[in-house]
Amino acid sequence: MSLTARLDRLPLSRPHYKLLLIGGLGYSFDGMDGAVVAFLLPRIQELWGLSTASLGLVGSAAPLGFFFGAILSGWMGDRFGRKKVMLWALAFYCAMSVVAAMAPNFEVFLVARVLAGLGAGAESVIIAPFLSEFIPPKRRGWFIGTLAGFFSFGFVAAAFIGRFVVPVGDDGWRWAQVITAVPILLLLWWRRSLPESPRFLMSQGRAAEAQRVVEGFEQKVLRATGKELPAVEEGVEDIAKHGQKISIWNALKVMWSPALRRRTAVIWLIWFVITFSYYGFFSWIPTLLVGRGITVTKSFEYSIIIYLAQIPGYFSAAWLCDRIDRKNTIALYLAGSALSAFWLSQSSDAGMILVAAATLSFFLNGTYAGVYAYTPELFPTWMRATGVGLASAVGRVGSILAPSIIGVFAATLGFGGVFTMTTVVLAVGVLGVVIFGTSTAGKSLEDINARTEPERPAVVGGGK
Repeated sequence: MSLTARLDRLPLSRPHYKLLLIGGLGYSFDGMDGAVVAFLLPRIQELWGLSTASLGLVGSAAPLGFFFGAILSGWMGDRFGRKKVMLWALAFYCAMSVVAAMAPNFEVFLVARVLAGLGAGAESVIIAPFLSEFIPPKRRGWFIGTLAGFFSFGFVAAAFIGRFVVPVGDDGWRWAQVITAVPILLLLWWRRSLPESPRFLMSQGRAAEAQRVVEGFEQKVLRATGKELPAVEEGVEDIAKHGQKISIWNALKVMWSPALRRRTAVIWLIWFVITFSYYGFFSWIPTLLVGRGITVTKSFEYSIIIYLAQIPGYFSAAWLCDRIDRKNTIALYLAGSALSAFWLSQSSDAGMILVAAATLSFFLNGTYAGVYAYTPELFPTWMRATGVGLASAVGRVGSILAPSIIGVFAATLGFGGVFTMTTVVLAVGVLGVVIFGTSTAGKSLEDINARTEPERPAVVGGGK
């Protein structure tokens, strides 16, 4: 009896929602770490006398770490297991956040922010593919979109930290970063509660371990629902052992093979477009608001409202993912983002800026819900985490470039010009996903990838 079919026929219940909470808390703290830097910029600029260009480097520091973390964790997740990478990434991120909080100078702070970003990026990449491998096809879009929605809680928390913790004194910005290291306490819970992905275990030839995990999960669902489990629908074969050690080079060759290159091109484009726009907007919005004559305190209050708009954005898109498909959800929210960015570019008074910025926040984050649900589905199990990691890394190139580009050109392009540029970038993403995107809703991970498996690559360089 197929283990993957046994997993896919399970109704969503308490064991699934426990996974959602575990992964969601990880994303909440990742979101908090990524957002809090925007509220530190005015303080560290004053403390160390930084130029606008140096502030741009700070904005790009965590995304630079995300870039390398995404690549490494994807490969390590396919090589050593999803659970191990998730635990070690969280521990490393928390440690580096404490180092950043204690930084005696700008140089130490910058390096610590890069390394904290590496840990956060590694964790961020591995959670979605890990949990997607437990979820039945009919609810996978909603589940992973909702999982991504936990980022919004972290951003809202960061806005409150920026408003109420950063201003309390000269060391308020340090205490803000200490708070972002709190998830170190989650490790003991995660270590005991998280099972390894059965799909990963089967791809490694560890069928007996996979069976034990599936049997244990079935028992938990049985106890949670109190009902007889649905019959298993056969038709999808279990994942065959890959038999080779995964390497990034091998994964890239497969991703750009005729079988997968269209998917790869589309998802790389989407990741770049949304992450460029997202980080450009959220890294600089408090500073840009101040530049429009809004006080620092008021800009932080505006930021809280703008960040709150993320929550309905994420969860409305998660709801749509299983109803109109992932690609259509992404296209819809990218289009809404483009229109909102243009609206923001034309806004002048404070109230209109606030409404337009909140609308842009709604649509940008809704797009992310679709992207996080969509990306793990596009790649076969043996390289799923690597595929997600590489796609995310391409997005991180956009997040690295965005704060610096906006920092350099804000003076010449102005407030309106910055968001006109964002509109154009988002419009390109809409066209790409509408024309070339693949439908995945309601299909098992094995069905989606049944015809895309090229001949398995040979080992290159011992898998390093």
